[in-house]
Amino acid sequence: MAAKDYYATLGVSKTATKDEIKSAYRKLAKKYHPDLNKEPGAEQKFKEVQEAYDILYDDQKRQTYDQFGSAAFEQGASTGGYGNPFGGAGFSSQGFGGVDLGDIFSSFFGGGSSRRQRSYGPQRGGDTLQRIRVQFMDAILGRKVTIPVEYDEQCSSCHGTGAKSENDFHTCSKCGGKGYINVQQRTIFGVMESQQVCPDCHGSGKIISNPCPDCGGKGFTHIKRNMEVNIPAGINQGQQIRIREKGERGLNGGPNGDLYLEIVIVPHPYFKRDGNDIHLDVPISVVDAMLGKKIDVPTVYGEVEVEVPAGTQPNQILRLKGRGIKDMRKGTPGDQYLHMIVKTPTKLSKKQKELLNEFQKEESPSESIFTKFKKAFHA
Repeated sequence: MAAKDYYATLGVSKTATKDEIKSAYRKLAKKYHPDLNKEPGAEQKFKEVQEAYDILYDDQKRQTYDQFGSAAFEQGASTGGYGNPFGGAGFSSQGFGGVDLGDIFSSFFGGGSSRRQRSYGPQRGGDTLQRIRVQFMDAILGRKVTIPVEYDEQCSSCHGTGAKSENDFHTCSKCGGKGYINVQQRTIFGVMESQQVCPDCHGSGKIISNPCPDCGGKGFTHIKRNMEVNIPAGINQGQQIRIREKGERGLNGGPNGDLYLEIVIVPHPYFKRDGNDIHLDVPISVVDAMLGKKIDVPTVYGEVEVEVPAGTQPNQILRLKGRGIKDMRKGTPGDQYLHMIVKTPTKLSKKQKELLNEFQKEESPSESIFTKFKKAFHA
C-alpha cells in the first residue's frame, strides 16, 4: 500500500500548529461532507481528510507518523504488505499488552527524556456540530429562532467536584493526585515502563468519600432544553454560529467544547441568491416589452417601481442597485438583478389578431427580423 502524506491531504506544512490543523480540517470536512457534497469521490475524500486529522491532531500519533510514516498505522503487515511494521508480532498502533507504542518508540528512538506524557489534568471537551434549517427570508433579514440542545453542565451543587462538601473528597493516595501511575511490564523488547490511568481515581486525582446527591458524584448534570439563537441578517448557506461551552463535556473539570450551528437555508420559490446579490425572473408580455411599462417588482425588502424600457428583449437583465443582501461584516448591500422573461400569448381574440395583422402590414418585408437573418446567413 502506498504511503500516505497526511500533511498534503490537509494542505498544511509539517510545522503546522494544532490550530492550523483544526482550521484546515474544518474547511475540508465541510467541503467534502457527504451530506453537503454529492459529487463522486467526495465521500472517499472526506474519509481521507478525517483520517489525516485523527493522526495529526493527536500529539503522540503525529510524533509516530513523523518518525515512521503512515505504515505505522496500517493493519496486516504480517501478510507481507506495507502495513503496521509490528503487525506480525501482534502489535497494533494502539499498543500491545497495555504498552503504548508511542512510549516504546520514544524509548528506542530518541530517548525517554523527550517522551511526551499524557495529560490527566483538566481537558477541554470537543466541539460539536448541529445543522439547523432556516427559511430564506429569515437568513436575509435575520431573526431569533428556538432550537433544542443537549449538553452536560457543571453541577451547581458541588461545582463540579462530585462531592457533597469540600471535606468529602481528598487526594488519591495511589497516584498522589496526578491521575496516572507508572507501571512496568515485560515485553519482547525487555522491561518497559509506561503510564496508565489510575485505577482508584480513574484519572481525576481525587477520591470522593461522600458523593453529591444531586449529580451522584459525576460532577455534572445532563441538560435538555430549548435555546433561543440569534440568526444574523445576511448569513449564508454553510456558515456557522458558535455557542460557547455547549459542546462535549470536558474531562477532569475542564470546560465544555463549543457547539457550532451550521446554517442550511430553505430555498425560496422565486428569489435566487448569489453571494450578496439576488436574482429574480420577471415575466412580461410581448406588448409591454415592445412599448415599455412601469411595474411593481418584489424585492427582499418589499416592492419597488421599475420602468421596463421600450424594446426590452427576452432574457434582458435590469439591475436594481443596493437592493440585494447587506453584507454581515461591512453592512454594504448587494444588488438585485431582474431577468426579463418575455411571454408570447398562445391564444388571441379576434380583435387582437386584427390589430396584429395591421401591425404586420406596417412592417416592410425587406426589413423584417427573419429577412435580415437570412441576408446575414447567406452573406
